[in-house]
Amino acid sequence: MKKKVISRALLGFPVGILIGYVITILISLLFAKGHYSPCVPELVEAMGNEIHAVILQAVLSGLLGSAFSASSIIWEMENWSIAKQTGIYFVVTALVMMPVAYALNWMEHSFTGFVKYFGIFIIIFIIIWFIQYMFWKKKIEQINSKL
Repeated sequence: MKKKVISRALLGFPVGILIGYVITILISLLFAKGHYSPCVPELVEAMGNEIHAVILQAVLSGLLGSAFSASSIIWEMENWSIAKQTGIYFVVTALVMMPVAYALNWMEHSFTGFVKYFGIFIIIFIIIWFIQYMFWKKKIEQINSKL
């Protein structure tokens, strides 16, 4: 199992960077008025220049990818209930996501900013969880109907 976690983490790192990069493109398309905005201005200011900010964002996006990918092993714990799997996966991913989001200035550095960002995280988590649940439920029903 350790090997599986490590291999997923290693694969998740470049995937995290890729997803982070795609998100910067989408945000730039929506909000940057024809310019490419690789990271938030507050991060550039905090890091001293844009290249240092982009490097930090790439590394921490890779870390997010590694954490989400490695922790996906939780869903393979067949002796755990879906509630236990969901709870542990949520805690693990939130414990990585929130400090990274704070460090990269993806959230306002205040209690209100934290609560808002955490709320968005919860909503996205629930939506993705529900979609996956429905997908696998349908797959299982199809398999059972063939038996």
